[in-house]
Amino acid sequence: MVLFLTVVSGIAWTAVYIDAIRIGFRDRSYAIPAAALGLNFAWESIYATRSAVTALSVQGVINIVWALADVVILYTFFRFGRSELPAWVTRKLFLGWALLLGVASFAVQLLFVAEFDWEAASRYSAFLQNLLMSGLFIAMFAARGGTRGQSLLIAVAKWIGTLAPTIVFGWFGNSPLVLGVGALCSIFDLVYIGLLWRARAVAPVRAALRS
Repeated sequence: MVLFLTVVSGIAWTAVYIDAIRIGFRDRSYAIPAAALGLNFAWESIYATRSAVTALSVQGVINIVWALADVVILYTFFRFGRSELPAWVTRKLFLGWALLLGVASFAVQLLFVAEFDWEAASRYSAFLQNLLMSGLFIAMFAARGGTRGQSLLIAVAKWIGTLAPTIVFGWFGNSPLVLGVGALCSIFDLVYIGLLWRARAVAPVRAALRS
């Protein structure tokens, strides 16, 4: 069951990244919130590298795939991200902010490793940044005033991709922290799915009223 849920999570999150790449190029935007993208790339780079130099596992291979996908998503962020910001934010300011965000993301991940062992750090940081991502997706929907740069596939796959390891590490692993944070992720994710579903249902009605 644990292996099955690990594979489910890997497939679901891979679907998130593939669709994020597709949506990013289609809408000329980025489909993963900036802070979450920074933390994800840092997490996956660190743990993919560790997996590559130690014994490779199923999760280790998945981490490597995710890290490679993140590189493409980062390209969409640097290519189109400036347009999402106010006009006074120059290209230099945007790049400076992105660099600071990246350094901070790697620092946070390494501080988790320093505070906990590698295994605990990977779990605690992953679930906390996942909760942050869940909230930032809702904020992205509100800031963009709709579904631009977003998709139901990303929302549903993120929910499933988080729920599976919540069961593995929270329920089977008997971790109240992981179980509680994972449950909060599900609540936020379901709210976000509801917002996207409602927006998609309302869009044809609004288009008909305009015509």
